[in-house]
Amino acid sequence: MSDNKINIGLAVMKILESWGADTIYGIPSGTLSSLMDAMGEEENNVKFLQVKHEEVGAMAAVMQSKFGGNLGVTVGSGGPGASHLINGLYDAAMDNIPVVAILGSRPQRELNMDAFQELNQNPMYDHIAVYNRRVAYAEQLPKLVDEAARMAIAKRGVAVLEVPGDFAKVEIDNDQWYSSANSLRKYAPITPAAQDIDAAVELLNNSKRPVIYAGIGTMGHGPAVQELARKIKAPVITTGKNFETFEWDFEALTGSAYRVGWKPANETILEADTVLFAGSNFPFSEVEGTFRNVDNFIQIDIDPAMLGKRHHADVAIFGDAGLAIDEILNKVDAVEESAWWTANLKNIANWREYINMLETKEEGDLQFYQVYNAINNHADEDAIYSIDVGNSTQTSIRHLHMTPKNMWRTSPLFATMGIAIPGGLGAKNTYPDRQVWNIIGDGAFSMTYPDVVTNVRYNMPVINVVFSNTEYAFIKNKYEDTNKNLFGVDFTDVDYAKIAEAQGAKGFTVSRIEDMDRVMAEAVAAYKEGNTVVIDCKITQDRPIPVETLKLDSKLYSKDEIKAYKERYEATNLVPFREYLEAEGLESKYIK
Repeated sequence: MSDNKINIGLAVMKILESWGADTIYGIPSGTLSSLMDAMGEEENNVKFLQVKHEEVGAMAAVMQSKFGGNLGVTVGSGGPGASHLINGLYDAAMDNIPVVAILGSRPQRELNMDAFQELNQNPMYDHIAVYNRRVAYAEQLPKLVDEAARMAIAKRGVAVLEVPGDFAKVEIDNDQWYSSANSLRKYAPITPAAQDIDAAVELLNNSKRPVIYAGIGTMGHGPAVQELARKIKAPVITTGKNFETFEWDFEALTGSAYRVGWKPANETILEADTVLFAGSNFPFSEVEGTFRNVDNFIQIDIDPAMLGKRHHADVAIFGDAGLAIDEILNKVDAVEESAWWTANLKNIANWREYINMLETKEEGDLQFYQVYNAINNHADEDAIYSIDVGNSTQTSIRHLHMTPKNMWRTSPLFATMGIAIPGGLGAKNTYPDRQVWNIIGDGAFSMTYPDVVTNVRYNMPVINVVFSNTEYAFIKNKYEDTNKNLFGVDFTDVDYAKIAEAQGAKGFTVSRIEDMDRVMAEAVAAYKEGNTVVIDCKITQDRPIPVETLKLDSKLYSKDEIKAYKERYEATNLVPFREYLEAEGLESKYIK
């Protein structure tokens, strides 16, 4: 390479670097050979993190972006590799996460010849990507990489680029390429219209049973939401992925609604008269009728396409949720006394007593809950959590004592199994000095555990907590409610600690409550010595309480039904919300 020329592959690396990309996740292949060659150049500053499956690479890149890291980039070989990326990239698409995917393909002269591993790849991504192109000729590659990065960031989505395997080896003049990264500008927060704020304030001032439904748009604005809640005496429901926005001990936090949620949230939303729905997309609301008893619905969203999407909006506020909350807080009347508020606080306290009882049991067979108690006791104050889906999400939402000092991410909308381990890679790569926990069921762990060795190889220690109950528990629990047969949901126990040791990690196994704290202390100590850790928690098959189908109220269920329900879920002291309402002189809207 002469002074005035550059290899196209190296130009690509420099362009990606200019857009903030610091890591490419993937597996090398023949169709990526010229690009891999460029990654080995001394001038290249973008590192390659080799994973054991392209799906893991895609999910790691996506989760890196979700954790607030630099632009995620992943590569896949032509054919199988490209198809393996789809799962992770679809998760990004559903969550509006910027990521760039570079697909290898056959050299140009072999295209459209039904060659080895040839696949018409671009159509597979038409409904996933905000930008989807095949490079037509070599000199075009730098321009399209620049555009892919720009479009991924600007449109908050997946940019896909298919590159024939021989293109990156071509040399071009240095004046034939450039990066437009220095031109990137971001939208300023949108100020909501004053008349819409006033309309919302009027509804809230006249509300007797307000609720704040705080979605991801309120992240970073937890103190203002909490202040507003106390001012107007409105309990707060949060979406599952937004728990870190609020202090764990915030007295008016009812948790999240529906199946992956808390009891108070599912009860209070059916009794509320006014909902302030801020920065949220809650798809279950339409199909489950979450807001069916609500009289007034106020929605705040930064995307005009979302306004009115999930429920008729009596007031639609287009703008930044944080700014809108601040404006409402400044203008709304303070409520001094509220029976509604008092009933909710008592209901929340009752729920917290219940989960605390489960977490602090001192003997017997190990359950989910005591594992979380050990995590809460030994985790760093600013620990990061990469959470898998299903029961791992459900129980983490209930039992991880998170605050705004923490971060936690999962696959909330696509809910793809196996995301925790790739998420831990993305988190540790972004925050090498922070403690990272992967919380994962044995079903999901079995999908991606080969990449425990990736953490070991790159000296990126994390703590993997594996809930081993030899079943696809979240699916089994659903089957229990819908099916006659619990078919296909059980599997064989595996010694995951041994698998960890075989990969160079430290493995621990625990099955009794009495041993949990000691084992966790040993595991955390091993982590602090620089080891990746796998804790195989052999837990019972106890089902976490299904808060979406509570059987506690004597006006809805018989004494025998309630007794059986409470015995199964250790819920002797749980009280239905109706009783707290009536104790404050209020009648239930939902239960007559």
